[in-house]
Amino acid sequence: MGNPGYKYFKGEDWIDPTPPPSDLPAVDEVGSTGAPLKSASFFIGSVCQEYNEDFMLCKDESRDPKHCLREGRKVTRCAMDALQKIQSKCQREFQMHWQCLDIKNQEFGRCREPEKAYNECLFSAFGWKKAVPGAPENRPQIHERIPLTD
Repeated sequence: MGNPGYKYFKGEDWIDPTPPPSDLPAVDEVGSTGAPLKSASFFIGSVCQEYNEDFMLCKDESRDPKHCLREGRKVTRCAMDALQKIQSKCQREFQMHWQCLDIKNQEFGRCREPEKAYNECLFSAFGWKKAVPGAPENRPQIHERIPLTD
């Protein structure tokens, strides 16, 4: 018996055969899993803020996915560039942090020690400082407080 309601679903990956428009520059996928992306997310968010905001404003203008392909590619290129910079100067600290996230259910609070070394490395290499959006300015950031216990 098949899946009720899914009589047209073949159960295999579907790849759109339509090529992207020729006027769009090609861009690779980021090619990273969840833990490394989560580890780098605050830095990607701040470094790529301008591109992210342009993309979100574009998405607000139209529900057509093709409308914002150019802006989406800029976001992807910026994220890839940020990840390459992180890998070039802070590879060990980055790896320690994302592996901790991977092991500890992706909870930042359980990985504060490797996060501290990672944040210090990124600050000394690039001047990047982790800031949680919407956090009160007159209080320490959550990652600068006492870590959770395991």
